[in-house]
Parts: sequence; structure tokens; C-alpha cells
Amino acid sequence: MRQRIVLCLLVASIAAGVLTQAARAEVTAEQVRQSIDRGVKYLKREQRRDGSWQEHPTLAGGVTALATLALLNSGVPADDPQIRDALAYLRKIPPKFNYVVCLQTMVFSIAEPTADALLIRRNVKWLEEQQKRDKANEKFRGAWGYPEGYGDNSNSQFAVLALYEAHRAGVPASMQTWRLAQQYWQRAQRPGDGSWSYKPNDPGSGSGSMTCAGIGAMIMARDVLDEGDARVDGDQVKCCQPHEEDESIDRAMNWLGRHFSVRVNPGDDPRAFLLYYLYGLERTGRLTNQRFIGKHDWYREGADWLINLQEDISGFWRGTGLGENDSHIGTSLALLFLAKGRRPIVAAKIRHGPQEDWNHHRRDLANLVAYTEKRWQRDLTWQVIDVDAATSDDLIESPVLYLGGTQAPELSDDDIAKLREYVNRGGFIFADAVCEGAEFDRGFRVLIDRMFPEPDHRLHLLPPEHAVWSSEEPVDPRFVRPLWGVDVGCRTSVMYCPENLSCYWELARPGRELVNEKKYPAEIERRIAAARAIGVNVLSYATNREPKYKLDLPQLADSAPEDSVGRAKLYIATVKHAGGWNAAPMALPNLLRYVSGELGLRANTDAREITLSEERIFDFPVIFMHGRNAFRLNDAERKRLKTYLERGGVLVADAICSSEEFANSVRQEVAAIFPDHPLERVPGTDDIFSDKYGGFELKTLERREPERQAPGGPLKANVRQVEPELEALKLGDHYAVLFSKYDLSCALERHDSLECPGYTRDDAARLGLNVVLYALHQ
Repeated sequence: MRQRIVLCLLVASIAAGVLTQAARAEVTAEQVRQSIDRGVKYLKREQRRDGSWQEHPTLAGGVTALATLALLNSGVPADDPQIRDALAYLRKIPPKFNYVVCLQTMVFSIAEPTADALLIRRNVKWLEEQQKRDKANEKFRGAWGYPEGYGDNSNSQFAVLALYEAHRAGVPASMQTWRLAQQYWQRAQRPGDGSWSYKPNDPGSGSGSMTCAGIGAMIMARDVLDEGDARVDGDQVKCCQPHEEDESIDRAMNWLGRHFSVRVNPGDDPRAFLLYYLYGLERTGRLTNQRFIGKHDWYREGADWLINLQEDISGFWRGTGLGENDSHIGTSLALLFLAKGRRPIVAAKIRHGPQEDWNHHRRDLANLVAYTEKRWQRDLTWQVIDVDAATSDDLIESPVLYLGGTQAPELSDDDIAKLREYVNRGGFIFADAVCEGAEFDRGFRVLIDRMFPEPDHRLHLLPPEHAVWSSEEPVDPRFVRPLWGVDVGCRTSVMYCPENLSCYWELARPGRELVNEKKYPAEIERRIAAARAIGVNVLSYATNREPKYKLDLPQLADSAPEDSVGRAKLYIATVKHAGGWNAAPMALPNLLRYVSGELGLRANTDAREITLSEERIFDFPVIFMHGRNAFRLNDAERKRLKTYLERGGVLVADAICSSEEFANSVRQEVAAIFPDHPLERVPGTDDIFSDKYGGFELKTLERREPERQAPGGPLKANVRQVEPELEALKLGDHYAVLFSKYDLSCALERHDSLECPGYTRDDAARLGLNVVLYALHQ
């Protein structure tokens, strides 16, 4: 029988250790984690007994503040004993030097802003007093500098950073201070190429470090000063207000893209201040929400370079130039790049035509993500992505893609194919008819029909009991907006609101009450709160509140090496039936890719679909069956399946999203075919849960169980450590049917869902691999 020949070849391949050699991998999330951990341990070892680090002779407190800032951003909590010692030391230092005050303010604003509110306010007042405001020296008006100097872009950068963090902590500087700072940076930009130098009108060219400083300062000033692209006029909300693009930032980004490097600081003296430049580069990428600067994946390239620069034994970094040759300063700057730059991306805004229709409210997603940060109590970020220029791997870095506009979105067939693949790989699309654009509504519905032409993938109105409405916070019933959805795989993977949400996200600017004494009317505040609640609910539903760090992306679907040879491969077919047989189409291919990636076993991931009545069922040593609805086999199917199992074939099955209807149908059909051999639970001590066949020891697994922690409260995914559980039909001395009533498919497909009980992604893959290996050895 053909299946026996194939099986022998496969097992012989494993026994001989014929593994496909993988190409050298790029920098990984684990390498970044280890690098950060080593840098953190180095700084902690170097801290002195009084809570300080060895200081610069004339800048007492500066190195300590910088090291503390790096540790906080690297995940060391504010209540860590060494952070507490550092804070106690810094609280004793009065404001005297600009760099020290700025770094000290950033530390206080991040660590314990409520406890240190008076010190933050003191420092803000001091910084405002130190700002250059002499009208007779217009070139430096609005800058900061050394006491004996006019001002420079380095001191000014740190001042803006400090005032911005203080603003976020609830201690604002005056609008006059921000306006003067914004005007200074506008004047300081080099008119020819859009870069910045150390000082306005410096001879020579601009530098990478100062251009990053200028971009960051301009964006932070704009965030505080700009009213945004939506207005409140009396009791009326005016959305989609006209705005001008900031050409100064675009020019600077173009310069940076042309001169991009992570190995040198572009400019007159590229050997100096590399780590200082990378600290600014991280801020530029994060504040502009760009994954790419020019054609460069700035974080991936920078992380790779820094990991190679790290000292092997002690784990420190040391650069060249003033300050960076101090390993405490060098390590702190390197950690700030690695830690802040890898913040999890929770969503990306799709750039699309016509023209700039994708960006009517430039801070809509930014404000929603800022609110989500507070709800989830973790640092997050977002980005802008051009589908036309992106690959499928680029898209999957963002768990949610946001698509908005007023006109029908202009996306090519290739773009739509990428978006479909993105959803099939576990991505989520969230769309919004900005300013309730009728053309967008019509265009988006056509787009969905092109993306998912299957009849069971139609937009439908989500009912009140859908999990999205309880995934994070309640929505005021008076201001609920309709959400439409497309069910793909194990969850609703596309959601669409035909009524404007982004306008109200734009109005929900964090800290607006600090800079604008005019309050919104209560009715508008409630509308803002409702739109914001819908947005955070969708993000929670789509991500399970578990967005991944940069580089820490799902690899399951991409782990199999390319292999065009068709012979001596493992083929597993999916069984077609009436119970939603294709609700999770990527589950089996992903499992086979995982098998191939883990073992080097040659597995074919192309779709092989059969009905149980077909003769060619005997071509497959293993067949796979899953679903989420009840089904019933006919007599011919039962007869063929019985023969297949009695000849040694193995049926592997699982209930998508732990569907009881599907599980009951599997049990009933097995009982109908083998009345004397019902499905029974596999003992937890069985070899199938061990590494006997080349898999994993599975003493316990993680299983997600939806739980509402309070009546009417948000839905939570409670993860429990449990004994692995399978049901099986035993014929002779082997299992002929292996069935999991708990979901494997949703996890394998990466369509994790709050309302879907089942094994977590990694453990579903491990259990699936063990089952496949067991089946191959029968």
C-alpha cells in the first residue's frame, strides 16, 4: 500500500538524521531579551552603596539619572530595591545643570510621578526659567544650553524630552514655553537638506544624532500645541478638518533615509556619538510610527548591530566620543534603544489611496493606543504601513491593521491577496468609515467580497452577546455604534464600523485638559468615551491583550524550509464534512510546518482535501478532521472510514473552539462505526505524552478558559496548567482515532480568541506534533 512505502521513507529519514539545514537566522527576540538582561545586570552590579553610579565630575546626578532611566525602560520596576536607592539619591540633588535636571525629571515622571509631583513641578519651573528668551538673540530664542552659552540642539533636545514626560505625568509647562521651543527648532533646521546640526547655521553638514533630535522635538511640540484634525464648536463636533502636512519633518526623514546607518552616526564625524545617535534613532522611529526609515528596518538593524557590539563577558557597551567612552553611559544609551524600540506594536494604520484619504485624523490611532496603554498598564506602540510595499511578514508584525477613509479604498488585487493571507495567518482588520463616508462604506463592502468571496465569509452585524462587547469595558448603551464582522477561522477576524469612530479618538487626546481650559460639553465627553471604549474593546478582542514585542513574532507558519521535491514527503489530508470542516484552514498547514521546522521531517503543507467515501483516503497514513458544528456521516463514509482505520490509518481530530456540537458528533460517529469500542480518555501516563516518539514530555499543558471576573465585567482568558487530555479509539495495540475536545486548531491558526477555550498556541503545537509522531510510528 502506498502509505506504507511513504511511511517507511519518512521514518528512515528521521532515523538517519536527514535534516534540512536552515539559513543563518536574523536577530531574534530571544537574543534581544538576553542582551537587555546582560546590560541590566551590568548596571546593577556597578551601582554604588548610596544608590548612585560614578558621576561625571561637573554633572553630579547625570550618570545616575541616565542609568536609572535605562533600567526603568528595560522593565526593572519602580519598587525594585536598587531603583528605590537610585530615586532616593536623585531626590537629594537640586536643579543646577540642564542635562541632570532633564534626566532627573524623566526618571521622576516615569517611576513615581504622583509621589514626586512636587519635584517634577520644581524642575519644570527651573527648565522654563532656563529657556533662552532674549529677543535680541533671535537665533537661539527658545533653546536651552550651558549656563555660559547661547544654546544648542543637544541641551534643547533633552529639555523637550523632560517637559514632554512631565506633561504626560500631568505637570505641564506653559504653552509659551512650547511655542518658543517649536519656533527654535523650526529656525534651527538647515534650509537646504532638512537636517539639523549641533547649533543653528553650523558650517558643514547636519548629523544623524541632531537630525533625530530635531524630528523628535518637532513631533513632541506639535503633539502638545496642535489642536488636531477634529474640533468641538459649542455643542457640535467638526470632524475631518483640513490640515497641512509638516514638510519640515518629511524633509528631515528623507535626509535620514538617504544617510541611514546603524554603524556610524551620519554626519561630519561619524565615528563619534554612535550610541547617542541610536538613542535618538529609536525615538525617531517610534514617534513617527515608521517601521522603515528609507528602506531600512531601523530596529532590526540597530538591534543586530548593538548585540554584536556588546562586551562578551561583562555585558556592557562603550562607544567613542565625549561621555560614551564611559561604559555606564554607553550601556544606558544602548539599553534605551533596545528596550524602548522593541515595545509591542498593537496596531498599524494602513496607508492607501486616493491621495491622503487614509489619514484624515492624524492622531486617532495614537490617542487610542495611548488610552489602551493605561488600560493594560504596559508600554505599547503603533505604526504606519503601506500594504503595496509590505510583505506578508511585514504585515503580521501588527496584530491589528486599521483601515479608515471617506472614499472607496484603492487597493490592488495583490494588496487584497496580501490582506487575505494576513488574516489567514492570524491577523485582524479593523475598519472605520471616517466622517461616515458613504463611498468608503460601499468600497469597503466590495473589498471584503473580493478578499473573501466564499459565501460563509460575509459581513454580518455582530449581536449584543458577541465577546467584543465585553472584552475590555462596557459601552454606554446610548452611544453604541454598530459593528459588522467577518468570521474567519475561529473568531471574527474583520470588524467594521460604518459610523465615525476615528473623529472621537482624535478628540480624546491625552492631557488635553492640561493645555486647554475649555471643557467639552458632557454629551460630547460621553460620545468620546463610548467611541474609545469600542476601540479598546476591539483591540482587546483581537490581541487577547497579548501583543508581542518586536521581533517576537509568530514563527509557526514560516518555520518549514522550502522544499520543492514531491517524493518521500508526509501528506496529511483534511476531511470534508458538513460540520464546518474548513473553519480553520491554516491549522493543519501550520502544524505540518511546525513538524518540519522542529524535526526536519519533509512534510507537504499544500491543501489535500478528501471526503471519507473516496478511495484515495488510503493514500494517506494520517487524516485530519476538525469542525465547529454538528455533522453526520452517511453509510458509505462510515464503511470507508472503518476499513481505513482497520488497515492501520489514523484519524486525528479536534473540536474547533472546543465546540460541544462537533465533539458530540465525533463520539456518536465512532460509536456508530465501532459499537464495542467507544472513545475513551487516554491516560496521562501514556507514551503519546512523552518524548518516546521524538516529541515532547507533556506532563502539563497551558489551557485557556474564558472567565468573567465579575458580573457584567470584561471577559478574561484564564490560563491554567492542566494534564493533557485526549480521547481515543483503540484497535488492537494502537490508537486509530485521536480526538481533542479542547481546541487545537484556533491556536495553531493563531486566531486566539477570548471566548474560545483551548490550548495555548505553543502547547497546541507540541501536543499536535506528539500526535503526528505517534501516528507515523503505527
